Amino acid sequence: MIPLDKIPDDRPVLIAGATASGKSALALSLAQARGGVVVNADALQVWSCWRLLSARPSAAEEALAPHRLYGHKAPGEEYSVGAWLREVAPVLAAFRAGTGPRPIIVGGTGLYFTALTEGLAEIPPTPPAVRAEADARLAADGMAALLAALDPETATRIDRLNPARVQRAWEVQRATGRGLAAWQDATPAPLLPLADCTPLLLDADRDWLAERIDRRFGLMLEQGALEEVRAVLPIWEPRALWAKAIGAPELVAHLRGEIDLATATAQAQAASRQYAKRQRTWFRGRMRNWHNIQTP
Repeated sequence: MIPLDKIPDDRPVLIAGATASGKSALALSLAQARGGVVVNADALQVWSCWRLLSARPSAAEEALAPHRLYGHKAPGEEYSVGAWLREVAPVLAAFRAGTGPRPIIVGGTGLYFTALTEGLAEIPPTPPAVRAEADARLAADGMAALLAALDPETATRIDRLNPARVQRAWEVQRATGRGLAAWQDATPAPLLPLADCTPLLLDADRDWLAERIDRRFGLMLEQGALEEVRAVLPIWEPRALWAKAIGAPELVAHLRGEIDLATATAQAQAASRQYAKRQRTWFRGRMRNWHNIQTP
């Protein structure tokens, strides 16, 4: 692990890594040793309902150093990478003005970091009617139908295996008459260029990470993850952003009597390992200019 005294104090720090790679522990250690505010860059940890399943810092950990943007959105609220950037902006501005602590921005959502360091296209919000049309078309004709309707440039750029990304591209094109790629090409300057921060990428050994993922999910269950899921059953909506917590769909299925707990656990652990694989692929493809830190 990188020595904390080798990290400059005069610039923000970014810490990215796959789930269970130890990034939150590093961020907290740095904040305690050198000062700073730990800022969440994980799309699942913003939701108030998921402290355990999203591996959000515990209340005791949050008491050890300032934390921002954790658990501050209720299920059903709107949220996006643009909303996250708007919340990060004043934290960075305060630091630059000398009135706030150094931001230590940590998480596993690659899109947040890309938007922060490379800029984000200012795309208008999708109207509800267009979202409903996309949902209906996806349900009736599948993802291939949405892909076929995209402009060629957008179709070559997006993750064609990710239904959410494909639907988002289709919605943008339908709502604005302009392809997502064209919007991206008009991206404004980034809020925090890589040259102005210390970007650290934790690159964990695959087998070591898989073992940690499996063990951590067991600990989540021991600490009350099942009750966490039980609390949201009355409002469960699997397509909602807040419902994307890894392991939540499997535990919902168990609570509804569809599978036993052992099966739910095995499926959730497998889903988490797959999620980590996708994260590592993203990071290696998009974060080649970051400082790569091998763990353990």
